[in-house]
Amino acid sequence: MKQVDFENGRIAQNVACTAFPMLVAQVLSLLYSIVDRIYIGRIPGEGTSALGAVGLCFPIIILITGFTNMYGMGGSPLFAMELGRGNCDKAEKIMNTSFRLLSVTAFLIIILGEVFAEPLLRIFGASDNAMKYALIYLRIYLTGTFFSMVTTGMNPFINAQGFPGIGMLSVVIGAVSNLILDPFFIFTLGMGVSGAAVATVVSQGLSMILVSHYIFGKKLKQQIRMEKIRRVKDAFPFAGDIVSLGMAPFIMQCTNSLVQAACNRVLMVFGGEVYVSVMTIVSSVRQILDTPVMAVVEGASPVISYNYGAKRGRNVRKAMMLMMQVTVPYTLVVWMLILWRPELFISIFSQDKTLLADAVPALHLYFFAYIFQSLQYSGQTVFKALNKKKHAVFFSLFRKAVMVIPLTYLFPYMFGLGANGVFMAEPVSNVIGGAACFATMLLTVLPELKRMENTRHDSSVIQEGTL
Repeated sequence: MKQVDFENGRIAQNVACTAFPMLVAQVLSLLYSIVDRIYIGRIPGEGTSALGAVGLCFPIIILITGFTNMYGMGGSPLFAMELGRGNCDKAEKIMNTSFRLLSVTAFLIIILGEVFAEPLLRIFGASDNAMKYALIYLRIYLTGTFFSMVTTGMNPFINAQGFPGIGMLSVVIGAVSNLILDPFFIFTLGMGVSGAAVATVVSQGLSMILVSHYIFGKKLKQQIRMEKIRRVKDAFPFAGDIVSLGMAPFIMQCTNSLVQAACNRVLMVFGGEVYVSVMTIVSSVRQILDTPVMAVVEGASPVISYNYGAKRGRNVRKAMMLMMQVTVPYTLVVWMLILWRPELFISIFSQDKTLLADAVPALHLYFFAYIFQSLQYSGQTVFKALNKKKHAVFFSLFRKAVMVIPLTYLFPYMFGLGANGVFMAEPVSNVIGGAACFATMLLTVLPELKRMENTRHDSSVIQEGTL
């Protein structure tokens, strides 16, 4: 795998070389869950009910992703900054700390999840009919938590060392395996929903094998060391810094989990299981369409962090500008496509005509003002990449916890909008939250980068004068 040169390479080239493999990886990563839903929605006689039941598991699955992002996205910017400063030993300790946090948390989630799976699904609104599908899917899915957390959580550290192709390959292996195993377990062996979960766990295990080969091997300069640790403090020396920076993506995922749970509960009241299935489809479409945006912003993140650590403010600004030049036009085009042909996206998951009739207006409402999502993601990424913890955490909470969750209840109950009110909460929060996050980023970060550039210029002038 060719290594990306963060030190000497051009900014646009570095972002592209990092973002493209991440785009491929994230597109294929969707197959872990999206392919499940595509096949589950086509199970004869029970596809619609089973699809809605799997949607009830989303809050827990999203929460697992939240912990993964806390340690992966929380540790990798710190890791990249230290590499930019030339502190390779400290960078490796940060990487090792993140790995240990991922491992411990994964096993705790497996134990707690297996014990509390049923009561949690009841809280999320599962009926007796939905429970027979949701419970078996969730319990099998949870057994692969360690595989998925290590694979997803350690890939940012591999990317930050200039090897995004490794992360891409790990996802390719898992996604292709899932694509092949899903129909085999679901239809050939007649395992139904449980077969989808088994296929996902096996595929995640194959991905982790490849990632482990690199993080424990000699290909990377910074590796995972399994030396004996006598004290807990020595095992997690940078845990506080990692968790505090990773709190923003963690809160974002936690609030996503709460939003999903709130939406499902309200929709069960105003629309029943059919509307929970509609929300499952809408959320799945959102995952697909968010993937290119996430690849670009996450591809720019290590470039931003590295150059910030090296005090190259101009390069940071270039990476930020490039990020916006890609994400804003993309979200505008997606918005127009949703308005024009929503049935194209819905038909990926279900051919049920009754479901289609309810899903089209829901998709229109949910994706209205989608362009503002690029502002939210870009602002959040910059704050995280520059270790601006307070800003990153605040805007994670502001859009979801302060706006979406209350509006999910206010619109249907107080304003009488019923199920439509649930889908309207998202665009309202996108406009207000996205604009506020991006404006704050411009007002706080750009002046700092300008000062950094001036200081670097003054230092260069002084050095030239002494020569």
